[in-house]
Amino acid sequence: MSPPPVLTSPLLDLPGVRHAFFTRRGGVSEGVYASLNVGVGSRDDPDAVLENRRRAADRLKGTLVTAYQVHSATALVADGPWPAGPPQADAVVSATPGVICGALSADCAPILMVDPDARVVAAAHAGWKGALTGVAEAAIARMEGLGARRDNIRAAVGPCIGPESYEVGLEFAHRFLQADRGYAKFFHSGRTDDKRMFDLPGFVLARLKAAGVRKCEWIGRDTCAEPDDFFSNRRAFRQDEPDYGRLLSAIVLA
Repeated sequence: MSPPPVLTSPLLDLPGVRHAFFTRRGGVSEGVYASLNVGVGSRDDPDAVLENRRRAADRLKGTLVTAYQVHSATALVADGPWPAGPPQADAVVSATPGVICGALSADCAPILMVDPDARVVAAAHAGWKGALTGVAEAAIARMEGLGARRDNIRAAVGPCIGPESYEVGLEFAHRFLQADRGYAKFFHSGRTDDKRMFDLPGFVLARLKAAGVRKCEWIGRDTCAEPDDFFSNRRAFRQDEPDYGRLLSAIVLA
């Protein structure tokens, strides 16, 4: 059995660090979940999900730790598996070798971060709400608490819904403009006058840079537009599918 294929970022290809943006390939799930669905919150066969998560953990050679994601700006530190089950949070931070920090997504933006000198890593789940309310900044603050320096952090945004796929209403755009009029640059005309297209990865990168992260990139893959490789919440809704799988993005200290 070959390991699941992964995507990586050159920014995170560093000694003593392993990372992966997993695709939907290489698992055992079937139907709309085919095949590497790692979402315990989905309606997939739980045994299939556990096997998929095991395969991902084996690929990165560690213990996978993910949170119960709720589109918050909460980041937590993990030094091993959660003793009482996954807490509600949207970023996992660790300085413990072998602890795989993971973020689940299906259009939202996964962010993997590392300070290679302080040896601190993080995985964050940034949907529009978490990105706007500061999940990346919360993860960075937790990393600093473990000795990282934000100007030494490298970050990569993984597969997420791209700027040509994310159509939103005017009220959505208004939320961002209420927070900062400068955020208008992340919106452009939609297919009709009452719609806008939102650049989620561009927004996340801008927030990272504003927080002091000097080296960051989006790997350039659009989950909604690439059905063979990625799960997508929005695509599943458009196609009237009953549910959708979740992708995994993860990073670990060797």
